[in-house]
Amino acid sequence: MSVNVLVTGGAGYIGSHACKALRVAGYNPVAYDNLSSGHEWAVKWGPLERGDILDFTRLIEVLNCYKPLAVMHFAGLIAVGESVEHPERYYRNNVIGSLSLLQAMREVGVNNVIFSSTAAVYGLPKEAPINETSLEKPINPYGETKLIVERVLRDFGVAYGLNWTALRYFNAAGADPASETGEAHDPETHLIPIIIESIQGKRDRLTVYGADYDTPDGTCIRDYIHVSDLADAHVAALNRLRRGGSSGSYNLGNGAGFSVREVINTAQTVTGKIVPVTYGARRRGDPAVLVADASRATHELSWRPKISSLDEIIRTAWAWHSRTWI
Repeated sequence: MSVNVLVTGGAGYIGSHACKALRVAGYNPVAYDNLSSGHEWAVKWGPLERGDILDFTRLIEVLNCYKPLAVMHFAGLIAVGESVEHPERYYRNNVIGSLSLLQAMREVGVNNVIFSSTAAVYGLPKEAPINETSLEKPINPYGETKLIVERVLRDFGVAYGLNWTALRYFNAAGADPASETGEAHDPETHLIPIIIESIQGKRDRLTVYGADYDTPDGTCIRDYIHVSDLADAHVAALNRLRRGGSSGSYNLGNGAGFSVREVINTAQTVTGKIVPVTYGARRRGDPAVLVADASRATHELSWRPKISSLDEIIRTAWAWHSRTWI
Protein backbone atom coordinates (compact mmCIF):
# COMPACT_ATOMS: atom_id res chain seq x y z
CA MET A 1 0.00 0.00 0.00
CA SER A 2 1.29 3.47 -0.94
CA VAL A 3 2.22 5.87 1.83
CA ASN A 4 0.11 9.04 1.83
CA VAL A 5 1.69 12.50 1.64
CA LEU A 6 -0.53 15.58 1.95
CA VAL A 7 0.43 18.24 -0.61
CA THR A 8 -1.00 21.66 0.20
CA GLY A 9 -1.26 23.67 -3.00
CA GLY A 10 -1.08 20.39 -4.90
CA ALA A 11 -3.14 21.80 -7.79
CA GLY A 12 -0.60 24.57 -8.43
CA TYR A 13 2.48 24.87 -10.60
CA ILE A 14 5.19 23.39 -8.39
CA GLY A 15 2.77 21.40 -6.24
CA SER A 16 1.42 19.43 -9.19
CA HIS A 17 4.94 18.56 -10.34
CA ALA A 18 5.71 17.41 -6.79
CA CYS A 19 2.61 15.19 -6.86
CA LYS A 20 3.90 13.51 -10.02
CA ALA A 21 7.36 13.03 -8.49
CA LEU A 22 5.81 11.54 -5.36
CA ARG A 23 3.74 9.10 -7.42
CA VAL A 24 6.83 8.04 -9.41
CA ALA A 25 8.64 7.47 -6.08
CA GLY A 26 5.84 5.19 -4.85
CA TYR A 27 3.94 7.61 -2.60
CA ASN A 28 0.25 8.53 -2.80
CA PRO A 29 0.03 12.35 -3.09
CA VAL A 30 -3.15 13.86 -1.66
CA ALA A 31 -3.60 17.37 -3.08
CA TYR A 32 -5.15 19.83 -0.62
CA ASP A 33 -6.07 23.02 -2.48
CA ASN A 34 -8.74 25.73 -2.39
CA LEU A 35 -8.34 26.17 -6.18
CA SER A 36 -8.00 29.94 -5.83
CA SER A 37 -5.00 29.81 -8.14
CA GLY A 38 -4.55 26.07 -8.68
CA HIS A 39 -6.34 24.00 -11.31
CA GLU A 40 -8.41 20.85 -10.94
CA TRP A 41 -6.95 19.53 -14.21
CA ALA A 42 -3.48 19.55 -12.61
CA VAL A 43 -4.47 16.90 -10.04
CA LYS A 44 -3.71 13.62 -11.82
CA TRP A 45 -1.60 11.49 -9.50
CA GLY A 46 -3.80 11.17 -6.44
CA PRO A 47 -7.01 12.46 -4.85
CA LEU A 48 -8.00 16.12 -4.56
CA GLU A 49 -9.34 17.43 -1.27
CA ARG A 50 -10.70 20.95 -1.54
CA GLY A 51 -9.87 23.12 1.44
CA ASP A 52 -8.03 26.17 2.71
CA ILE A 53 -5.05 26.09 5.05
CA LEU A 54 -6.87 28.68 7.20
CA ASP A 55 -9.73 26.20 7.69
CA PHE A 56 -8.49 24.33 10.75
CA THR A 57 -11.53 22.04 10.96
CA ARG A 58 -11.15 20.96 7.34
CA LEU A 59 -7.42 20.35 7.82
CA ILE A 60 -8.10 18.10 10.81
CA GLU A 61 -10.74 16.21 8.82
CA VAL A 62 -8.41 15.55 5.87
CA LEU A 63 -5.39 14.71 8.02
CA ASN A 64 -7.44 12.24 10.06
CA CYS A 65 -8.81 10.68 6.89
CA TYR A 66 -5.46 10.01 5.20
CA LYS A 67 -3.02 9.84 8.16
CA PRO A 68 -0.15 11.07 5.95
CA LEU A 69 3.47 10.32 6.68
CA ALA A 70 4.32 13.95 5.90
CA VAL A 71 3.04 17.23 4.53
CA MET A 72 4.55 19.09 1.59
CA HIS A 73 3.48 22.69 2.04
CA PHE A 74 3.20 24.72 -1.18
CA ALA A 75 -0.02 26.64 -0.42
CA GLY A 76 1.07 30.26 -0.38
CA LEU A 77 0.75 33.59 -2.13
CA ILE A 78 3.85 34.27 -4.22
CA ALA A 79 3.66 37.59 -6.11
CA VAL A 80 6.28 40.01 -4.76
CA GLY A 81 4.59 43.16 -6.09
CA GLU A 82 1.21 42.13 -4.75
CA SER A 83 2.74 41.46 -1.35
CA VAL A 84 3.92 45.07 -1.19
CA GLU A 85 0.46 46.38 -2.12
CA HIS A 86 -1.52 43.93 0.06
CA PRO A 87 0.73 42.77 2.93
CA GLU A 88 -2.23 41.77 5.11
CA ARG A 89 -3.20 39.06 2.63
CA TYR A 90 0.33 37.67 2.65
CA TYR A 91 0.82 37.62 6.40
CA ARG A 92 -2.63 36.10 6.88
CA ASN A 93 -2.29 33.36 4.27
CA ASN A 94 1.41 32.58 4.38
CA VAL A 95 2.05 32.96 8.11
CA ILE A 96 -1.27 32.41 9.88
CA GLY A 97 -2.23 29.73 7.35
CA SER A 98 1.04 27.90 7.96
CA LEU A 99 0.50 28.10 11.73
CA SER A 100 -2.97 26.65 11.22
CA LEU A 101 -1.48 23.77 9.24
CA LEU A 102 1.26 23.09 11.78
CA GLN A 103 -1.24 23.17 14.66
CA ALA A 104 -3.45 20.66 12.82
CA MET A 105 -0.46 18.43 12.15
CA ARG A 106 0.45 18.46 15.85
CA GLU A 107 -3.09 17.57 16.86
CA VAL A 108 -3.26 14.60 14.47
CA GLY A 109 0.33 13.46 15.05
CA VAL A 110 1.93 14.20 11.66
CA ASN A 111 5.54 15.12 12.41
CA ASN A 112 7.26 15.67 9.04
CA VAL A 113 6.94 18.74 6.80
CA ILE A 114 8.70 19.95 3.66
CA PHE A 115 8.22 23.70 3.21
CA SER A 116 8.26 25.63 -0.05
CA SER A 117 10.51 28.61 0.70
CA THR A 118 12.33 31.10 -1.52
CA ALA A 119 15.56 32.91 -2.30
CA ALA A 120 13.64 36.09 -1.44
CA VAL A 121 14.64 35.47 2.19
CA TYR A 122 18.09 36.86 1.23
CA GLY A 123 16.79 40.20 -0.03
CA LEU A 124 19.58 42.09 -1.82
CA PRO A 125 22.61 39.83 -1.31
CA LYS A 126 26.10 41.31 -1.57
CA GLU A 127 27.70 38.12 -2.84
CA ALA A 128 27.14 35.57 -5.59
CA PRO A 129 26.61 32.70 -5.48
CA ILE A 130 24.46 32.71 -2.34
CA ASN A 131 24.77 29.94 0.24
CA GLU A 132 22.62 29.16 3.26
CA THR A 133 24.87 31.16 5.60
CA SER A 134 24.31 34.37 3.60
CA LEU A 135 22.54 37.20 5.40
CA GLU A 136 18.77 36.71 5.58
CA LYS A 137 17.28 40.16 5.04
CA PRO A 138 14.05 40.15 2.98
CA ILE A 139 13.01 43.42 1.34
CA ASN A 140 9.31 42.65 0.72
CA PRO A 141 6.40 41.06 2.64
CA TYR A 142 6.54 37.90 0.50
CA GLY A 143 10.13 37.17 1.54
CA GLU A 144 9.38 38.18 5.13
CA THR A 145 6.49 35.72 5.39
CA LYS A 146 8.59 32.85 4.09
CA LEU A 147 11.41 33.61 6.51
CA ILE A 148 8.97 33.90 9.41
CA VAL A 149 7.59 30.44 8.61
CA GLU A 150 11.12 29.01 8.46
CA ARG A 151 11.73 30.41 11.95
CA VAL A 152 8.45 28.94 13.15
CA LEU A 153 9.53 25.55 11.82
CA ARG A 154 12.84 25.81 13.64
CA ASP A 155 11.12 26.72 16.90
CA PHE A 156 8.54 23.93 16.50
CA GLY A 157 11.41 21.54 15.93
CA VAL A 158 13.03 22.56 19.22
CA ALA A 159 9.82 22.66 21.25
CA TYR A 160 7.77 19.84 19.74
CA GLY A 161 10.22 17.63 17.86
CA LEU A 162 8.90 18.59 14.41
CA ASN A 163 11.04 17.27 11.56
CA TRP A 164 11.24 19.87 8.80
CA THR A 165 13.01 20.91 5.64
CA ALA A 166 12.73 24.34 3.99
CA LEU A 167 13.67 24.45 0.32
CA ARG A 168 14.66 27.89 -0.93
CA TYR A 169 13.94 28.08 -4.64
CA PHE A 170 15.61 30.44 -7.00
CA ASN A 171 13.75 30.93 -10.34
CA ALA A 172 11.42 27.99 -10.94
CA ALA A 173 11.00 27.47 -14.68
CA GLY A 174 9.94 25.02 -17.38
CA ALA A 175 7.25 22.37 -17.40
CA ASP A 176 6.86 18.63 -17.04
CA PRO A 177 8.85 17.08 -19.93
CA ALA A 178 5.81 14.93 -20.81
CA SER A 179 3.59 18.05 -20.79
CA GLU A 180 1.25 16.47 -18.24
CA THR A 181 1.31 19.62 -16.13
CA GLY A 182 2.85 23.06 -16.36
CA GLU A 183 2.69 26.74 -15.51
CA ALA A 184 -0.67 28.53 -15.75
CA HIS A 185 -0.67 31.62 -13.54
CA ASP A 186 -3.18 34.44 -13.89
CA PRO A 187 -1.71 36.98 -14.04
CA GLU A 188 1.64 35.61 -15.13
CA THR A 189 4.72 37.15 -13.51
CA HIS A 190 7.54 34.78 -14.51
CA LEU A 191 9.91 35.70 -17.33
CA ILE A 192 9.85 32.59 -19.52
CA PRO A 193 6.05 32.24 -19.79
CA ILE A 194 5.78 36.01 -20.35
CA ILE A 195 8.25 35.66 -23.23
CA ILE A 196 6.14 32.82 -24.66
CA GLU A 197 2.92 34.82 -24.26
CA SER A 198 4.60 37.68 -26.16
CA ILE A 199 5.59 35.30 -28.95
CA GLN A 200 2.05 33.90 -29.09
CA GLY A 201 0.50 37.36 -29.29
CA LYS A 202 -1.23 37.05 -25.92
CA ARG A 203 0.48 40.27 -24.86
CA ASP A 204 1.81 43.12 -26.98
CA ARG A 205 5.42 42.80 -25.94
CA LEU A 206 7.85 41.89 -23.20
CA THR A 207 9.07 44.72 -21.00
CA VAL A 208 12.63 44.33 -19.72
CA TYR A 209 13.07 46.27 -16.51
CA GLY A 210 16.56 47.71 -16.56
CA ALA A 211 19.36 47.35 -19.10
CA ASP A 212 22.02 49.27 -17.17
CA TYR A 213 22.99 46.81 -14.45
CA ASP A 214 26.61 45.95 -13.74
CA THR A 215 26.40 42.69 -15.69
CA PRO A 216 27.97 41.67 -19.03
CA ASP A 217 24.94 42.74 -21.08
CA GLY A 218 23.33 45.19 -18.66
CA THR A 219 20.33 43.00 -17.74
CA CYS A 220 19.65 41.08 -14.53
CA ILE A 221 21.11 37.61 -14.07
CA ARG A 222 19.02 34.88 -12.46
CA ASP A 223 19.41 31.18 -11.64
CA TYR A 224 16.71 29.17 -13.45
CA ILE A 225 15.91 25.79 -11.93
CA HIS A 226 13.63 23.34 -13.72
CA VAL A 227 10.38 22.67 -11.89
CA SER A 228 10.77 18.89 -12.18
CA ASP A 229 14.16 19.16 -10.47
CA LEU A 230 12.49 21.15 -7.69
CA ALA A 231 9.91 18.39 -7.35
CA ASP A 232 12.61 15.73 -7.14
CA ALA A 233 14.33 17.72 -4.39
CA HIS A 234 11.16 17.59 -2.31
CA VAL A 235 11.07 13.81 -2.59
CA ALA A 236 14.76 13.64 -1.69
CA ALA A 237 14.11 15.83 1.36
CA LEU A 238 11.23 13.62 2.44
CA ASN A 239 13.32 10.47 2.09
CA ARG A 240 16.09 12.06 4.15
CA LEU A 241 13.69 12.93 6.97
CA ARG A 242 12.37 9.36 6.88
CA ARG A 243 15.94 8.13 7.39
CA GLY A 244 16.30 10.34 10.46
CA GLY A 245 18.14 13.20 8.77
CA SER A 246 18.36 16.53 10.58
CA SER A 247 16.09 19.48 9.84
CA GLY A 248 17.34 22.52 7.93
CA SER A 249 17.12 24.90 4.99
CA TYR A 250 18.54 24.29 1.52
CA ASN A 251 19.05 26.40 -1.59
CA LEU A 252 17.76 24.92 -4.83
CA GLY A 253 19.28 26.26 -8.03
CA ASN A 254 21.49 25.35 -10.96
CA GLY A 255 24.45 27.33 -9.70
CA ALA A 256 24.61 29.12 -13.05
CA GLY A 257 23.04 32.43 -13.99
CA PHE A 258 21.49 33.62 -17.23
CA SER A 259 20.74 37.25 -18.08
CA VAL A 260 17.35 38.42 -19.29
CA ARG A 261 18.83 38.98 -22.75
CA GLU A 262 20.26 35.44 -22.78
CA VAL A 263 16.83 34.03 -21.91
CA ILE A 264 15.20 36.07 -24.69
CA ASN A 265 17.80 35.01 -27.25
CA THR A 266 17.53 31.34 -26.26
CA ALA A 267 13.73 31.49 -26.47
CA GLN A 268 13.99 32.93 -29.98
CA THR A 269 16.33 30.11 -30.99
CA VAL A 270 14.12 27.40 -29.46
CA THR A 271 10.87 28.71 -30.93
CA GLY A 272 12.11 30.19 -34.16
CA LYS A 273 10.08 33.30 -33.31
CA ILE A 274 10.98 36.91 -32.59
CA VAL A 275 10.24 38.23 -29.11
CA PRO A 276 8.82 41.77 -29.22
CA VAL A 277 10.75 43.67 -26.54
CA THR A 278 10.67 47.12 -24.96
CA TYR A 279 13.00 48.39 -22.27
CA GLY A 280 11.88 50.16 -19.11
CA ALA A 281 13.41 51.50 -15.92
CA ARG A 282 14.73 49.22 -13.20
CA ARG A 283 12.24 47.88 -10.70
CA ARG A 284 12.90 48.84 -7.12
CA GLY A 285 14.56 46.03 -5.20
CA ASP A 286 15.77 43.99 -8.17
CA PRO A 287 19.36 42.84 -7.48
CA ALA A 288 21.71 42.61 -10.45
CA VAL A 289 22.65 38.96 -9.81
CA LEU A 290 20.92 36.12 -7.95
CA VAL A 291 22.67 32.76 -8.27
CA ALA A 292 22.49 29.81 -5.89
CA ASP A 293 25.16 27.77 -4.23
CA ALA A 294 23.18 24.52 -3.91
CA SER A 295 26.09 22.36 -2.77
CA ARG A 296 24.47 21.66 0.61
CA ALA A 297 21.46 20.09 -1.15
CA THR A 298 23.83 18.08 -3.34
CA HIS A 299 25.77 16.73 -0.38
CA GLU A 300 22.98 16.21 2.17
CA LEU A 301 19.95 15.42 -0.03
CA SER A 302 21.92 13.56 -2.72
CA TRP A 303 20.20 15.83 -5.24
CA ARG A 304 21.40 17.66 -8.29
CA PRO A 305 19.54 19.17 -11.28
CA LYS A 306 18.94 16.90 -14.24
CA ILE A 307 17.53 19.51 -16.63
CA SER A 308 20.14 22.22 -16.28
CA SER A 309 20.51 23.77 -19.74
CA LEU A 310 18.51 26.91 -20.45
CA ASP A 311 17.69 25.56 -23.90
CA GLU A 312 16.05 22.43 -22.47
CA ILE A 313 14.20 24.36 -19.77
CA ILE A 314 12.65 26.66 -22.39
CA ARG A 315 11.85 23.74 -24.69
CA THR A 316 9.71 22.11 -22.00
CA ALA A 317 7.93 25.41 -21.32
CA TRP A 318 7.35 26.02 -25.05
CA ALA A 319 5.92 22.50 -25.49
CA TRP A 320 3.56 23.05 -22.57
CA HIS A 321 2.36 26.50 -23.59
CA SER A 322 1.88 25.33 -27.17
CA ARG A 323 -0.90 23.00 -26.09
CA THR A 324 -4.16 24.33 -27.43
CA TRP A 325 -6.43 23.30 -24.53
CA ILE A 326 -4.94 25.58 -21.87
